[in-house]
Formats: sequence, structure tokens, C-alpha cells
Amino acid sequence: MDNLGLVFAILGAAFAAGFAGIGSARGVGIAGEAGAGLLTEKPELFGKVLILQILPGTQGLYGFIIALLLLNRIGLIGGTPVVLSWSQGLAFFAAALPMAIAGYFSAVYQGRVAASAVSMIAKDSSQTAKGMTLSALVETYAVLALLVSILAVFNINI
Repeated sequence: MDNLGLVFAILGAAFAAGFAGIGSARGVGIAGEAGAGLLTEKPELFGKVLILQILPGTQGLYGFIIALLLLNRIGLIGGTPVVLSWSQGLAFFAAALPMAIAGYFSAVYQGRVAASAVSMIAKDSSQTAKGMTLSALVETYAVLALLVSILAVFNINI
């Protein structure tokens, strides 16, 4: 019971990295499936397809960043772990949730948009920039979640 705060904080870091990573894996997979279909017909479009497939992977990176910042803040990386009350631990857990939730959903939906963009460039490869723009717009919400989680992690008093 003495370490309950630390457990909640570590759980928050795990949620941020885990859910954003799972979302990225799903999103990259969705885009990759569409890309593989196109590349059997038009292998010369590999570079354009690869960019669209990479885009949903960034949410996993953002979740990893939040996990590292949180673990560093509580002293588990490069320091001595701090003693956290259960309310402080819950605060760290809550700080990680925006990235965990928005990271998961934005990665999946970005993968779907990227898959649609692959279909778009299958018909007209000059439309790649439009497809990338549409995919990148979904990323906006992951970036906002990243900023919210960063601000929250650094504004918890310990």
C-alpha cells in the first residue's frame, strides 16, 4: 500500500506507451495492407506508399515520449524514485491518459485515411500531396494530446 502512488504513475506510463503503440501498430497495418495491394500493380509508387504507411506510426512515438518523461519525473530513469501519495500517482496516471486515448484512436483513424490515400494515388499518383495532407490532419489530435500530457506531467507537484 505504501507504493500505491508509484504503481499508479507507472501504470499511466504503461498506458501512454502501450495504447498509443497498439494504435500505431493497427494504423500502420491498415495503411500497409492497402499499400501492398497497390504495389503489386505499381511497384514504382513504393516511396509514396511508404510515406503514407509511416504516418500512423508517430503516435506510438508520442506515447513513448510521455512514458519516458513521466518515468523520469518520478525518478525511475536516472534518479531515485520519489515517494508518491496515491493522489499524486493518480494525477500522473490521469496526465498520461490524453496521450493513451487520443494516441490509440488517432493512429487507427490515420491509418484508415492513409489507406484511402493509397487508393487515391493508385488512380492518380499526382494526388500524393493531398493524400498526405488528409492523413496529417488526423495527426493534429495526437499532437494536441501530446502537449496536454506533457503540460500535465510537468505541473504535478511532487
